[in-house]
Amino acid sequence: MSHGKRVALATVGGVALGDLIAMSTSLAGLGALVLAAATLFTALKWVGAVYLVYLGVKLLRSASTASVGDIEKVTETRASSVFGHAAAVTALNPKSIVFFIAFVQQFVVVDSPLLPQFAILAATFVGLAAINALAHAILAHKLRAKIARPSVLAWFSRLGGGALVAMGIATATFKRAQ
Repeated sequence: MSHGKRVALATVGGVALGDLIAMSTSLAGLGALVLAAATLFTALKWVGAVYLVYLGVKLLRSASTASVGDIEKVTETRASSVFGHAAAVTALNPKSIVFFIAFVQQFVVVDSPLLPQFAILAATFVGLAAINALAHAILAHKLRAKIARPSVLAWFSRLGGGALVAMGIATATFKRAQ
């Protein structure tokens, strides 16, 4: 298996693990704690917002120097490092925890045993998230040669950086439901 495929699969595995952790902690009550504890929610929100803006600015600043060499550096990245990063970023997203609380309650029958219901919901969601991440990885691999041109890389870096900054600002301005 090529290194690129190993890294793609590591990303998919990391996203799946991160979603499983976020969903499991939500189901175990951490989500309710985050919703109830305004200070904790606000701290998580600001840490996430600052991190997104930092990543966006870093990407925007690299747009003028983006090159095929940068893509080749990425392929030298260890799959275990990619796995850990993808899992951490996915699991620590406070909006995911809030989403799972809002999402899961619609499908839970309180009068029935909860553990089997939670297991089915988690397996379904994590499975679909893994399929989605895999589809994105396959698409990225197929488009790699087209994307490798310096002008396209610069455009994608600016677009991605702008999107990350916008998401960071949106995260910072997100109001907690009362």
